[in-house]
Amino acid sequence: MGALHEGHLALVDIAASHADVVAVSLFVNPTQFAPGEDLERYPRDEDGDKAKLESRGTSLLWAPAPQEMYPEGFATSVHVDGPSQGLETDHRPHFFGGVATVVTKLLLQVMPDVAVFGEKDYQQLQVIRRLVRDLDIPVEVIGGPTIREADGLAMSSRNAYLSQEHRAVAPSMKRIIDDAGKQVLSGGDPQDTEDAAKAALLEAGFEKVDYVAIRQADSLARLSRAEIKEGCPVRILAAAHLGTTRLIDNANPRNNQ
Repeated sequence: MGALHEGHLALVDIAASHADVVAVSLFVNPTQFAPGEDLERYPRDEDGDKAKLESRGTSLLWAPAPQEMYPEGFATSVHVDGPSQGLETDHRPHFFGGVATVVTKLLLQVMPDVAVFGEKDYQQLQVIRRLVRDLDIPVEVIGGPTIREADGLAMSSRNAYLSQEHRAVAPSMKRIIDDAGKQVLSGGDPQDTEDAAKAALLEAGFEKVDYVAIRQADSLARLSRAEIKEGCPVRILAAAHLGTTRLIDNANPRNNQ
């Protein structure tokens, strides 16, 4: 959605390793913002983004206007169940409908062989994988690892909103979900571990915690202690607020990523 940083550019590099031609879409999608969210103030720097993409060898920039994506009379949406249920949907029920619709449109407009999405938005990545599979869209979806600042904070365009005080608190999210991963892999109860991580985020200085969730990595279904012990793939996801800024992150405790 723009305001590109090194995390986005790393996805361009991954795409270039899989294809001779790299196309990047740049579109602040209005249908995934609810009233009162930050659509109007979302960071935008199209000229700067273009220069960054050119420096990484991008072949094509597709930056449509909203009326090109949603012309007058537009009346179709894409809804995905399964991995879209819970987590982000509990707090932003409109979100994945907007994401699924715009991603379907972008994939059909460009028809790439591969499409690269960041693991930082992990639930979104799983939703996109499901819609591509279910709708038989002929594209391979590749997840790119989360790129982090030196102190562990996941790179995000919304980090620009953070005050100096909040920026100092923000990296604690990664440390706390890493600690939760160690606890649950050592036999801790998933629910107790989630509750302890939520309390740790509040103690660290986050004002509100939307969720800390220990889930099966592919389906995002809840996991029992026995399933974790048996080696089921695990993902820990978190969302919490610092001032007016909502941060999300996730980790694979088996690989500590």
